[in-house]
Amino acid sequence: MKKTFYFLVLTVLLFGITGRAEVFAQRKITFKLASLVPENTPWGIKLKEMSEDWKRITNGQVELVVYHNGVAGSEADTIRKLRLNQLQGAVLTSFGMNQLTPEILTLSCPFLIRDENELNMVLDSMKPDLDKKISDAGYFPLAWSKAGWVKIFSKTPVLVPGELKRLKIGSNPEEPAMIQAFKTIGYSVVPVTGNESLMALNTGMIDALYQSPLIIASLQIFGETKNMNPLNIAPIMGGIILNRRAWETIPRQYRDQILESAKRIERELDGEIQRLEAEAVTTMTRYGLKTNRSSPQQIQLWYDDLERAVPSLLGTTFDRDTYNKVDTILKAYRSKR
Repeated sequence: MKKTFYFLVLTVLLFGITGRAEVFAQRKITFKLASLVPENTPWGIKLKEMSEDWKRITNGQVELVVYHNGVAGSEADTIRKLRLNQLQGAVLTSFGMNQLTPEILTLSCPFLIRDENELNMVLDSMKPDLDKKISDAGYFPLAWSKAGWVKIFSKTPVLVPGELKRLKIGSNPEEPAMIQAFKTIGYSVVPVTGNESLMALNTGMIDALYQSPLIIASLQIFGETKNMNPLNIAPIMGGIILNRRAWETIPRQYRDQILESAKRIERELDGEIQRLEAEAVTTMTRYGLKTNRSSPQQIQLWYDDLERAVPSLLGTTFDRDTYNKVDTILKAYRSKR
């Protein structure tokens, strides 16, 4: 009788433990990810695809909920919520990523990186080190994205630095490092949010903007800034960053496939952004945008202008060690052209 009783108790205990383990194993994990970008943009569409991929890869065990269009707050708000684990992920620009590790913003130093080939070369060399710095700060870099190039849009043609220095340039107040960089180089910068840009142009508060063609087109302010210098001022970087603690809650058997999904989206976004940027310029040109190209000699004036300001920018606005590494890579590459 005792043996039967003990057998029954043991069976119940084992069943209970197994049942709880199974329930625990199937516990649903929800990731909340913030994005400043609207849902109907390439970024928004790709984030939706990523959410569907996570659901498929994990058989519904890991759910990715995306908060588009800045509903979760500014980049500063997002980073604070990431640290508190109120959010588990975020799409950040290089300015947001700069708050995680200051080396990243150096990639956007004006006229340091000059074209897509140079950017690819720098990223191939620097990404492992930058990924480690992000990881050391307590985050997981899921994907990177090249989000286009900053160019000068102005009321009057701008071909050389001296012409731009006579104008008042609108700059996003949430990007204080870039404001300081342009001021150090010698430009007159006025903090203006994107939504205020049209009014600022109409009232004469500003005369020019340094901005992505995609943003200029989406804000429909190219009617006031009818002149674009196509010279690349700086690449716009973006990234999908996760809270590392949250990343480690994803069962190991799914992580490689999730990373593969993220890398695919990274590649597709790069191509899509380049295509859309070219389309935006074509569309704005049809509606009166004029492209004012600097000559090779005039382009060199822009580069020389930066060179004079570099000593004042390093160690203050931009990380000295990262700048020197990038500069070494680019000088070696340009010497072989």
